[in-house]
Amino acid sequence: MKKILGMNLEYEEWQELLKSLGEPAYRADQICQWIYEKKVDVLEEMTNLSKDLRALLEERVILGFPRRMKGERSRDGTKKYLWAFRDDATVESVLMRHGQHRTACLSSQVGCPLDCAFCATGSGGFQRNLEAGEIVGQFLAMEKQLEGPIQNIVFMGMGEPLLNQENLFKSLRMLRHPKMRQLGIRHITVSTAGIAPGIQKMALIESPPRLAVSLHAADDALRSELMPVNRLHSLEELRRALYFYQEKTGDRITIEYLLLRGINDEADHARALVSWLRGMHVFVNLIPYNASSEGENFFRPPFPERVISFQKILEEKGINVEVRRSRGGDVAAACGQLKKKELEEKTETPAPSGRTYGMGEKKKEKAKDRRGRPREMAEGSPRGEDRKKRTEKPSKGPSKKRRFPD
Repeated sequence: MKKILGMNLEYEEWQELLKSLGEPAYRADQICQWIYEKKVDVLEEMTNLSKDLRALLEERVILGFPRRMKGERSRDGTKKYLWAFRDDATVESVLMRHGQHRTACLSSQVGCPLDCAFCATGSGGFQRNLEAGEIVGQFLAMEKQLEGPIQNIVFMGMGEPLLNQENLFKSLRMLRHPKMRQLGIRHITVSTAGIAPGIQKMALIESPPRLAVSLHAADDALRSELMPVNRLHSLEELRRALYFYQEKTGDRITIEYLLLRGINDEADHARALVSWLRGMHVFVNLIPYNASSEGENFFRPPFPERVISFQKILEEKGINVEVRRSRGGDVAAACGQLKKKELEEKTETPAPSGRTYGMGEKKKEKAKDRRGRPREMAEGSPRGEDRKKRTEKPSKGPSKKRRFPD
């Protein structure tokens, strides 16, 4: 008999399972209380269930939070965890403290298929989607480690949540269910790189979460260079999806904008962003690039005066904006760094969609650059030729011959 993965069960599914075993419906309440309130993931420890029922469930159900493989604590209080699942696939999650409140940054995929130029997670490739119970399990395991509640969730960890919609939406239902974690939907934010169809679909679910969008450029050519997903879902398609989301939910949308020196941090870029955001109710997070993250040999943090100037241009146009300072830098808390070490021995699998996100297979077969990621252009292109020169003679910093200026 194939066992059921208990962490994947919603409350109503627990009721159906117990009913099939001849048990009253309230047993589902007891089990969910053990898992979601007491953070107990071992059936033998659920002592208000009869021994016979526990034995019966042991034969049919597998329970268990992910295993903690590693944990690091920053001087600023940020904690970073590396978790392993049943198949030894691993993801990382991050815990941040803001005053008396804690926020958990959760992963939705093992690796990521999007291959954004500045992100370490994508450089390791994509392995698989997380199941709903694995997503929720990260959160419960963190609360168990803390021996206390976490008030907020952001899906800003590894992976693109809207390329794992079925499991994402199921995990949202489990997290907010009154018999399960009981977390208010207003305390959950889903961040996307711009999967326009997924944004529109999420707007139509019952109690949609808050939405954040990683934008990083308001020009299609530049954004496609930084984020290959833009070649499939252009800025115009993304803007239509955001209008739709706002129309259906009435929510303010958070725009994440990573500032990269000489690439997207100039006054013209700020004015283009103002123009692109026109007509939307948004809050903009400006994020100076963390020099310790993947791509440090190419990308650099913006000069402080550029950050101030960029922020001022947005504020003068009435846009709510703040500069978000990085946290946990002393424990390499930039997204994907712990996982990158684990992925080196994993086998990469295709993206979970009929569409190809990131690089095409032909380009993946070509020689890789010094970061181990596939080249975006053929050898004959200016950028490809420049990379070829760098491999022959290593450089200490970004070349001024790159398409992106220093």
